[in-house]
Amino acid sequence: MKNIIAFTALLLSAVSSAFADDSDLQLFYDRPAGIWEEALPIGNGHLGAMVFGGTSEERIQFNENTLYVGEPHDYSRPGASEHLGAIRQLLFEDKRLKAEALAWDTFMSMPHRQMIYQPFGDIILNFAGHEFAEKYRRSLDLRDATVRATYEVDGVQYSREYIASYPAKVIAIRLTASQPGKLSFTAGLKSPHPDSSVTPGKGNDLRLTGMARKAYKSERYELDIEFENPLRFEARLRLFAEGGTVDVGKNGYVVRNADAVTLYLAAATSYRNFQDVSGDPGEACAAVLKGLNGDSWDAVKKAHVEDYQELFDRVSIDLGPADAETVPTDERLQGSEVWKDGGFASLLFQYGRYLLIASSRDGGQPANLQGVWNDKLQPQWGSRYTTNINTQMNYWPAELTNLMECHEPLFDALEELRISGAKTAKNHYNARGWVAHHNFDLWRGTAPINHANHGIWVTGGAWLCQHLWWRYEFSGDREFLERAYPIMRGAALFFLDFLIEDPRNNKGWLISTPSNSPETGGLVAGPTMDHQIIRYLFSSVIDASKILGKDDDFRTQLVEARAKIAPNQIGRLGQLQEWLEDRDDPENKHRHVSHLWGLHPGDEINWRDTPELFEAAKQSLVFRGDAGTGWSMGWKINFWARFLDGDHAMIVMKNLMQLTRQTNTKENGGLYPNLFDAHPPFQIDGNFGFTSGVVEMLLQSHLQTNEGRRLLHLLPALPSVWPDGAVKGLRARGGFEVSLKWKNGKLTSYEVSSKLGNPCTLYVDGMEKRVELAAGEKFSWTTD
Repeated sequence: MKNIIAFTALLLSAVSSAFADDSDLQLFYDRPAGIWEEALPIGNGHLGAMVFGGTSEERIQFNENTLYVGEPHDYSRPGASEHLGAIRQLLFEDKRLKAEALAWDTFMSMPHRQMIYQPFGDIILNFAGHEFAEKYRRSLDLRDATVRATYEVDGVQYSREYIASYPAKVIAIRLTASQPGKLSFTAGLKSPHPDSSVTPGKGNDLRLTGMARKAYKSERYELDIEFENPLRFEARLRLFAEGGTVDVGKNGYVVRNADAVTLYLAAATSYRNFQDVSGDPGEACAAVLKGLNGDSWDAVKKAHVEDYQELFDRVSIDLGPADAETVPTDERLQGSEVWKDGGFASLLFQYGRYLLIASSRDGGQPANLQGVWNDKLQPQWGSRYTTNINTQMNYWPAELTNLMECHEPLFDALEELRISGAKTAKNHYNARGWVAHHNFDLWRGTAPINHANHGIWVTGGAWLCQHLWWRYEFSGDREFLERAYPIMRGAALFFLDFLIEDPRNNKGWLISTPSNSPETGGLVAGPTMDHQIIRYLFSSVIDASKILGKDDDFRTQLVEARAKIAPNQIGRLGQLQEWLEDRDDPENKHRHVSHLWGLHPGDEINWRDTPELFEAAKQSLVFRGDAGTGWSMGWKINFWARFLDGDHAMIVMKNLMQLTRQTNTKENGGLYPNLFDAHPPFQIDGNFGFTSGVVEMLLQSHLQTNEGRRLLHLLPALPSVWPDGAVKGLRARGGFEVSLKWKNGKLTSYEVSSKLGNPCTLYVDGMEKRVELAAGEKFSWTTD
């Protein structure tokens, strides 16, 4: 109802002026990177690069998001479903180890491992006489997605800029000097792949060509695979000099006495899609470089900045003043009180958004375990997609922080997983629909991998479908829902066939088996997490079918099955049970807290509707503790925000905000000098989990009132170390955009704009306020 909305010039002026400009949006250092985890990332979704910033030798290590080991392949095992009944029976008889042994022999992926993401190559620049540089500074500016390095040699100031342009599809480097004719250096390409070479190309190009490995052998993983059609790859480096001379030969470019130089890198593989590797990477590179059409550096940089800022500038945040803004980032992180530094928290929040923009753009692959950055031929966990938490966490900030376009690569992948997952559903479970387990790769493997005790986990695809539903909840885009519905429906159809009545009791519960509670406890019948995810999936498909006006009979089947799924249970210690059996160990500090999925990212456990389960889930999280790997702490921040306890979320943030150079996977996490999340080693998901967690502390919209109105909970978990602050441009379910300002821990102004015209209820300090807004209208309030 419009009569409750007061649009006045005074109100709008007060709210607009409430939001401070971002003042701490640079990572900077006073020396070049010595290790990869100190280098600074740039990316355009398709290409990624790590800039070291060396003075005498500069290394720009780069990736292309489709360069994987392997070739098109169906990982599913024909005939596996013949053993499903026997595996289930062993689990019902509590013979877990025998069930795992049988599953290992008869039920796993072919081969047992999926393929791995690869580095592409390096750009190497050598500057004679620049070994003893002075006044050095290296930075990544989140405001324009540009890495810069400046230093002085013999009174001459040298400056470099590095960007990864999405419009131009290149990595671009600009070199200048404060005096004319002072740029003399060599530039070349190299690759860690044995089957690669560098040659001069037509015109002024330098070409790196090669082929991914032709075999994958590993005694540890019992692999001995020969590939008939591995991916071919090519990169082309093009150099433009202003003044001076340039020679190009077998060893690369030799530049003498130039005033300024610009380099452009294009890279591609023969990958077309997960079933087709017939592309021509050379033609792709040529098309990209031709597309520059002689554009100047200024034009390329301008288009890059405009494209990036259209996304990044949608959200601004101020969590308090920076305590040490003039101190290099790694030294700042090393400080014992950095967790109290609101400016650093703002920087880390926006860094997560930067990394998502850099690693996931429309038309590319989804962000993998390392985003788009990897320098190892054998990266930890294959640097692919782990779907029992990690891939999903990568995309938690997408809708929340106004980066919905960055979600598109994941949606594209889901359309392909639906195809490969249908074969896995049929061969492993004799079921309709589609299923994905706990990993997929470029070839869209969906069968269970690694080991039966954790690889057989059936809800990876179902969890990914949550992201499709989120897109609709945030946008109200009916056309998108039409696209997403067949994927969601297929996932639900699988579980109608897969769920089985538990024969161990007479309660008539439907359970998920065989499966596991990632990645602890082994193969079981009926893990709590599975049931939470399946209920959420069924509910989403039920709602979607109503909205689209289709599938009445199918909807009825889902409603009936949902009611029979084994419910959440409270155990002997007052905890939320992780399994059907009450066997949780209060001393278990495992990094996964899978049975709290229903709290976050799910919503069936919450403070409003299920207070007893809410308290039981809290007890489970207390047992698990506040430490963990980087991504684990990222998830725990979100958990404590959902528990409405910002100060406890800050305890976990404090643990995360610790400098580490540790690569031992047995250690707890922290942050590397370049602020990459340390699992350890590097995994990018913890960066995204932190960003999502900050939003959950400031705004929650996952609940609805009894009338079905969206509940916007403002400042639900504000920590005491952020007493004053502001945020602008967050998105809420129901098609809302929200901006807030607070002082002394109390809300002082807010603005809610409606994109869809849906009603909402604002929840502030225990009080509810009903708001009716037409599409395009805003509701503002301020104490000023």
